[in-house]
Amino acid sequence: MALKRSKQREQIKQFLMTRKDHPTADVVYTNVRRENPNISLGTVYRNLTLLAEIGEIQRIRMGDGVDHFDADTSEHYHFICNDCGSVIDLDVETLPDTCSIAGKNFDGEITGCVTYFYGRCKNCCNVCSEKNL
Repeated sequence: MALKRSKQREQIKQFLMTRKDHPTADVVYTNVRRENPNISLGTVYRNLTLLAEIGEIQRIRMGDGVDHFDADTSEHYHFICNDCGSVIDLDVETLPDTCSIAGKNFDGEITGCVTYFYGRCKNCCNVCSEKNL
């Protein structure tokens, strides 16, 4: 079954394609609303969920209950800043066969994996350095 075209879904996807900072649904809503004042937060959430389910965007679940979204669906890693919570794409080759390696000693079926790297981003490192001066 083909998915019916939606102007609102296209606006959401187009907005995400302009961003590299992996915005939350609230940020998407605030920005898309500038172009489409009648769009509701619920519509944004439903469309982000649908776009993630059909693989047109990535949903980044950081474990804090606030999902971030990425229009780049290629296989890549993310860095999450422990201080400010920013999500940044890492420019590094992905490790091949991660799922098959993990599955060697696992009595079940692994169908995918997500790897996040954590630490402090450049901006937060600079803030800490300035405070210590």
